[in-house]
Amino acid sequence: MAQEGKKEGLRALKFTLFSISAGLIQIASFALFHDVFHWDYWQSYLPSLVLSVLWNFTINRKYTFRSDAPLARSMLLVALYYLVFTPASTWWGQAMSNAGVHDWLVEAFNMIVNFITEFLFQRFVVYRGHVDEKGTKNATE
Repeated sequence: MAQEGKKEGLRALKFTLFSISAGLIQIASFALFHDVFHWDYWQSYLPSLVLSVLWNFTINRKYTFRSDAPLARSMLLVALYYLVFTPASTWWGQAMSNAGVHDWLVEAFNMIVNFITEFLFQRFVVYRGHVDEKGTKNATE
């Protein structure tokens, strides 16, 4: 039991560190779109989120969850998560921006909500029953 707790703690740490790298991608691209191109909040947020998600999914599948779960199934489940999260976060983000909350504070809030909910969704939905399988069976990606 203690061993499993340590394993999950390490998994959460890996997810956190990889999410920081994804966050850097999101922040850099958001800065480019928002501060250089002067796009509205939502126009800056959506492409920066997509770039971050692509990186985060790829790296966490391989190193954090070490999963041989079917790639198409995993991608579909993550897409379903973002089918809900993206419009919701875009809506409340734009609403917060319109209400006078600084766009960078809105971005930080969205990134924190995304970090917490995505970890839980990937761990307990996307990779449920398919964690730490990498290299333990003959599966194709």
